[in-house]
Amino acid sequence: MNSIWTLMEIPSVRLALLALLLGSVALPIVGVFIVGLDIMPVRFAMMHVALLGIAIGLLTGLDPLLCALVLCGLTGGALTPLARSSTGLSGAMGLLMTLAVAAALLVLSISGVNANGAFELLWGSILATRPGDVVALAALAVIVPVLYGLRRRDLALLLHDRELAVCSGVAVERLTLILLVVIAVAIASAIRLTGALLVDALTLLPALAARRVGRSLPAMAGWSVVFGLAFNLGGFLLALLLDFPPGPVLVLVGGVCTLLLQAIPEDLLHPTPERVLAK
Repeated sequence: MNSIWTLMEIPSVRLALLALLLGSVALPIVGVFIVGLDIMPVRFAMMHVALLGIAIGLLTGLDPLLCALVLCGLTGGALTPLARSSTGLSGAMGLLMTLAVAAALLVLSISGVNANGAFELLWGSILATRPGDVVALAALAVIVPVLYGLRRRDLALLLHDRELAVCSGVAVERLTLILLVVIAVAIASAIRLTGALLVDALTLLPALAARRVGRSLPAMAGWSVVFGLAFNLGGFLLALLLDFPPGPVLVLVGGVCTLLLQAIPEDLLHPTPERVLAK
């Protein structure tokens, strides 16, 4: 514990912890959106779009992460019309991944920029967190819960059944646009913390654990934040204690805890009235 407190005196460690706590408020709820919309491939698609944004930033001299955020947001909005198709967004995500990585490699080749510099950002390093990253995560920590609170009923209908939401008068097109933009920007914002390849630690794993425990959207949203804080804070402190890279440790802690939750019998997590009376 003394060594951890000593590490906490380092500004970069304190900034990383703050970013992780802010991310644990918004990103798990975004994971609930991803699970509800059944668009698991969106993480990989946005990773490749972020790589293209980083390449454009390196070419133009602009901030690479800012370019990734903007491009991911625009791409998320552009995908909205495809959500109406019978095949959903899965096929579009595969096409997007292929086109984005090809365009990124072409931009890097034309500009003469070392591709390693772009790919390094994809691996991520929470200890390399900058004040700008914290600002982006702080904005998400406000926007995502407010969006959920204001549109909870509409979100519940959309995530349950798109056609039912349409019949109930929900502005499905506009709400889908907002969700896809928020999801895309959130994934791009998490790149600095764990890297795009390990972004599931902040988004998907808390959501999957919450789905196991909660039966309603409010319960899932609440539990996802609880699990996100527990997984990420515990993983970060464990990484500091053992002097391991934080990103992989965050994923392993979250993954193991999620698997343990899956192993708990259903009747213990959600006891039926008959079982309660029997006790």
